[in-house]
Amino acid sequence: MTNFIGKFLRNESGAAAAEYALILAVVGAGIAASALLLGQKVNSAVTGAANLICSGGSSVCSAAS
Repeated sequence: MTNFIGKFLRNESGAAAAEYALILAVVGAGIAASALLLGQKVNSAVTGAANLICSGGSSVCSAAS
């Protein structure tokens, strides 16, 4: 029984899995934050392009209003 407890305490495979899970969580949070920021930038760019098109008096913009 003592041998089993000693092996259990020296076993570090669970610690490695926990470290990988923590790294995965941090990377996932970074990807999510980047996606949110990128989405806002894309939305701003598309809105700006639409405003430029409509400011030229396009008939498409008149029909949409």
